[in-house]
Amino acid sequence: MSASQYERELKGILGGENKTLTKVTKTCSALEKDNYLKICNKPFAVVRAAGSLGIDLVAVRGDISFLTEVKSSVGNTLHFSSVGGKLQKQADDMCKACEKTKTLPVYAFRLKGHRGDSWRFFTIDIHGLGGAASILHRRLPKLDRSKTGNFVMRWNDGMPLSDFISYLCK
Repeated sequence: MSASQYERELKGILGGENKTLTKVTKTCSALEKDNYLKICNKPFAVVRAAGSLGIDLVAVRGDISFLTEVKSSVGNTLHFSSVGGKLQKQADDMCKACEKTKTLPVYAFRLKGHRGDSWRFFTIDIHGLGGAASILHRRLPKLDRSKTGNFVMRWNDGMPLSDFISYLCK
């Protein structure tokens, strides 16, 4: 699958689309599947963002909204480029935009070929969030930084999407 297909997959999940949810939960445990299906009762309006500004999806619901960058890999660790590199620049730009607008930044990491819940969610450590965004920001794992200051995303350290949905749909 291409990067844009994973963006569409996550858009369908967060939007509560039955066809997408049926497909992605085939290899999930019963608990993971039940958690995924909770989104049907409290779905988001999700818009795919144009261009490569470091934001792929905008998810909006009455109680919370967030900006999402979608990444996928066959490996469980994603190293962002050097400080002048594209991925690191996108992350820096996303931090600035989210701090300026007081919007929650989310990174969604799809591990290719994984059976079960293949999505993990993270956030970037920013300041100035309030309300539900601030509470969710505290609960989400933060992206790590390498010795040189670049972001590193380790799939194993992320919050499973099924847990993220269950928390948001209480």
